[in-house]
Order: sequence, then structure tokens, then C-alpha cells
Amino acid sequence: MKKKLLYIHGLSSSGASGTVGNLRQLLPSWEIIAPDLPIQPMEALTLLRTICDEERPDLVVGTSMGGMFAQQMHGFEKILINPSFHVSDFMRRNIGVQPFFNARRDGVNQYEITPQLCDAYKELESHQFEGITPYDEVHTYAFFGKHDPLVNCQEEYKQHYTKMQLFDGEHRLNYQIVETVIVPFVLSLF
Repeated sequence: MKKKLLYIHGLSSSGASGTVGNLRQLLPSWEIIAPDLPIQPMEALTLLRTICDEERPDLVVGTSMGGMFAQQMHGFEKILINPSFHVSDFMRRNIGVQPFFNARRDGVNQYEITPQLCDAYKELESHQFEGITPYDEVHTYAFFGKHDPLVNCQEEYKQHYTKMQLFDGEHRLNYQIVETVIVPFVLSLF
């Protein structure tokens, strides 16, 4: 039976991101589950919890905003990559219509950041560290790019978890980082 990895993308991305393609290429014996997240945060959280309940992934991996969502998948082994625990702050600086970086299954190619959407994310963020279990404390790992110009939530991460590593990269992952940092770590867990 194939191992299952749930990949949670970041803001403005989709389940068809380059990282998903790289994971599928580099982990051919794994099933990579990569949904397009709804733009509303509670809808996204509900979708992810439903997927976890139904699919029981062996590993949850989230990048940027996806790292914030992944952190909330309690009871699962998880890797947070450059997690953005306060995506609402970034969104408030980018009010207006934004393009999606990757194609989405529903064909939608843009979304709108409104003050109300920022408020909805802010509300979710205010509760994101509730419910952390002893299992989560032991089975949550984070990777932070040394040269990330967008997000640095290392100190906040360390308030709740202990397992983290730095890598020689930026905010967005490229093939080399996935191949030489992320996939070897995934394989070391299993």
C-alpha cells in the first residue's frame, strides 16, 4: 500500500504547484494528495480536516500559508516549510484582485483580498495554536529558508515546537531544495 502525503499549498497557489509536481516525481511510490484550497480560511480548514479524516495521510506537508494550516492538523506527522502564521498581515498589504500562480481545477485564475477576508484569516490565526497535543509536539517539524525575504516565524514556532532546521534557500521552494532537503527528510521519517 502506498504511503500518503497531503500537501497544502500557500497563498495564491494551488494543488498543481511546481512543488507538487516535484514531490510526485521524487516520491513515485507515494500518493500525493494536493487539493486546491478555498480562499475562505474556515472552508479551507474544514476541507483539510475532512481529507485527513477520510484519507488518513501518513504525512502532512504545508508551505507558507499551507504551513499554518498543516500545523492545525492535529494527530498527524507534519512538516511545515516556511510557515506563515500571520498571512493576514501580508494580505492587508495586498488588498485587491490577485492572480493565482498555478492553474486550479475549478478554472478560477484570480481571487480578491478584501478587508473582510483579512479579518477572517486574523480570527483563524488567533486560535491556530490551540489543541496542540503531546503527539503533535513530537511529530511536527519545520524548515526555514535562511534567505526568506517574506516570512520569518521561527521564534513563534519555537514557542510551541522544538524540531526545526534551516536550509539554504528562500521562501518559495525549487526543485533542488525539494530534492536535497525535503524528500530526504521525508524518507528518513519512514
